[in-house]
Amino acid sequence: MDQPKPHYLKLKQYILRHVTNGDWPPLSRVPSENDFVQKFGVSRMTVNRALRELSDSGVLSRVQGVGTFVAGPKAESALFEVRSIRDEISARGQVHSMKVLISEAVLARPAVTSQFGLEPGAELFHTRLLHKANGKPLQLEDRFVNPISAPDYLEIDFQNETPHQYLMRVAPLERTEHIIEAEVASKRLAAQLEIAENDPVLVLTRRTWSRGHVASYVRLTYPASRYRFVGSFQVGGSPAP
Repeated sequence: MDQPKPHYLKLKQYILRHVTNGDWPPLSRVPSENDFVQKFGVSRMTVNRALRELSDSGVLSRVQGVGTFVAGPKAESALFEVRSIRDEISARGQVHSMKVLISEAVLARPAVTSQFGLEPGAELFHTRLLHKANGKPLQLEDRFVNPISAPDYLEIDFQNETPHQYLMRVAPLERTEHIIEAEVASKRLAAQLEIAENDPVLVLTRRTWSRGHVASYVRLTYPASRYRFVGSFQVGGSPAP
C-alpha cells in the first residue's frame, strides 16, 4: 500500500501548482511562512523545508528579511505549439545535444495501448531520449509510436533527425491532445535530469493523430527550475497565433 506523502512534499506540490498555472507569476511574492503554517496546520520547520527545497531547485527566490518570490523567467515553450526541442534550444542561442537511452519494439502494456485504441500486447515502437541545452538536461522524452503511422521509426538516426522532426515529415499532424501536470522527481529521474530527488518537474503528456490514427503518445519531463509553458487565447477560446 502506498505510504502517505510527507507534509513538506504536499506543500511543495501546492506551491508548484500555483506557480505553473500562473496564479503566482514570475517575481511575485508568495505567502509567508506564517501564512502557510496557519493555512495547512503544519510546523514552521515543514514550511521552511518546502520553501528551501523549491528555492534550491530554482523555482523560488528567497530574500533575507524581505520574503519569498517566484523566480524570474526561464526557458519556455508555447503551450499549444508542437515544436522540436532542438529548434527551441537553438532559437535561444544554445547548443542542443541528445542521448538515446532506449530504442526498441515492445508488446505494450494496457495503460499504453489504450492511448492508441489498441488491444493490450499490441506492438509499438518505444524510444527514450534525453535532450540537453548547453550540456544541461532540459527534457526527458519518453515516446511510443504506432508502426502503422511510422513504420521506419526505429531506423532513424535521431542524432540527425529528432523523433518530432521525423514524425512531422511522415505522419502529417491532424490534431493533438495535451495534459500538463506538476510532479516531483524520483531518485532515478533526478539522476537523469541532474536535479535533486523530490525536486519539482513539469510533465507534458501529448497524443498526436495522423490519418485517422493516434500516431504518437509521448511523455515530456522538464526540470521546473529550468522550464515553463506559456499560452494565450483569442476571444472564443482558440489559441492565439
